[in-house]
Amino acid sequence: MRAARLIKMVLLLQSRPSMTAGELARELEVSERTITRDAQALSEAGVPVYADRGRAGGYRLIGGYRTRLTGLARGEAEALFLSGVPGALREMGLDDISSAARLKVSAALLPSLRDASDTAAQRFHLDAPGWYHEPETPELLPVIAEAVWGDLLLRTRYRREDTDVERRLAPYGLVLKAGVWYLCAAVEGTFRVYRIDRFVSAEPLQERFSREASFDLPAFWEERAAEFARSLLRAEVVVRLTREGARRLPQLTDRAAAHASIEAADPPDGDGRITVTLPVESEEVAYEQLLALGPEGEILAPRTLRDRFAEAAEGLRKLYG
Repeated sequence: MRAARLIKMVLLLQSRPSMTAGELARELEVSERTITRDAQALSEAGVPVYADRGRAGGYRLIGGYRTRLTGLARGEAEALFLSGVPGALREMGLDDISSAARLKVSAALLPSLRDASDTAAQRFHLDAPGWYHEPETPELLPVIAEAVWGDLLLRTRYRREDTDVERRLAPYGLVLKAGVWYLCAAVEGTFRVYRIDRFVSAEPLQERFSREASFDLPAFWEERAAEFARSLLRAEVVVRLTREGARRLPQLTDRAAAHASIEAADPPDGDGRITVTLPVESEEVAYEQLLALGPEGEILAPRTLRDRFAEAAEGLRKLYG
């Protein structure tokens, strides 16, 4: 819409000392001829847009003109707090709102502070996906994000093993964890976590829900993540560690479980080693993780895992002589 473009042009000129027709055309995604016509329209409407001629020329506002259109809407203000994660905003369909919010803030800042957005962008960037994984945006993420932002109830179908389950959810918040999107939602009086890529369908209803004032998304996620991590640790191994092995153990296994097992260990023996009982997912996972300890860790139990390490050590001895 032309009106929206004219407003954005005024905000751009207000946030910078001067801009060329080419720069404005790129920002507004129009031709330079359109910029010339828009500048004339603004001037006729009483906005003091001045055109400097020549190669170093451009457009600027004169007379200290300042628009009153810098107030942030609620959606823009909320999106602004996420401006450090442009990829996540884009996936949720909020990049246009965030861009408008940043522009309004830039226009409202003092001239000496208008480079704040550029300096911040050069000093912080969030790359959420894990290594070696091609990030995929769930198809239903923008729809679910819209419901989260609008406090709208959702009618969903969720894939659980070999069946689809229908749920009517109150979507409280979104979490991006290592490139995977999750929805924290209230259902049947309890809060649960859903992987968004497992939703088969999601339909926002024209019915709002009332948020529980006590709900804290970061605290809820931290608690559930800790519960989930603990639920995976269903087996135990006994390991005798050197000082270096104890230092490296938290880097190879569940960090919290490793620290807890080291703190609970008895004092070092005569060789300076400690013996820990470590919770693990399974013997298979423990083998892959603890093999990286090399001679800094000795598996004492279970016997089947110790025998497997002995076979690996013998294989390495034969290989390297």
